[in-house]
Amino acid sequence: MENPVIIFGASALGQAAVEIFESNDIMVYGFLDDDESKHGTELGELSVLGRTEDDGFLKLIGKKCEAFIAIDDRELRRGLVKLIKERRKMMPVNAIHSNTEIAPSAHVGHGEFINSGVIIGANAKIGDHCLIHSNALIDYSAQIGDLVQVGAGSVIGAECRIGENVFIGSGVTIVPGVEVADNARIGAGSIVIGNVAADKTVFGNPAKEV
Repeated sequence: MENPVIIFGASALGQAAVEIFESNDIMVYGFLDDDESKHGTELGELSVLGRTEDDGFLKLIGKKCEAFIAIDDRELRRGLVKLIKERRKMMPVNAIHSNTEIAPSAHVGHGEFINSGVIIGANAKIGDHCLIHSNALIDYSAQIGDLVQVGAGSVIGAECRIGENVFIGSGVTIVPGVEVADNARIGAGSIVIGNVAADKTVFGNPAKEV
């Protein structure tokens, strides 16, 4: 990636994304955020330049800059993806830490946040715009849908199927072959040994619906 990156979202997640880009020697141009109280301030050494819909900065995307979305609210994230695709005909770039292991046969989509220590196994498939936090393991042939969040230290077992918009808390273990349907939520530290239906929240060891 030759162009600098504009990060959408001036938050702790945005600051983590800066460190990921810096680990790959990629320059960050600055932040855009809809919280006007942040405009003109600095996060680390980078400025919060304006709103996410500011045409003066949006027009740079695809010409002089790339875009990355550092917002963990899934609906806001989805809306910003749509904005960038419709206004700039571009997909957000990936923020993948240099200290990750991704198997050559794995497929990684667009707009991913993949932090330090993540391991993605052979033939695994990661959808678009996912957040995969530090030291998570996505084992071989697992499949993860779009807009999934995987907490730090979680283990997604071999050949698992994770739907879209799923939230997986920190320290979760999903045993091999389990299916987790769209919009499900799994509480931190849970051990998931059976399938999870759409829109359900589970927690515990073994995980049960709450």
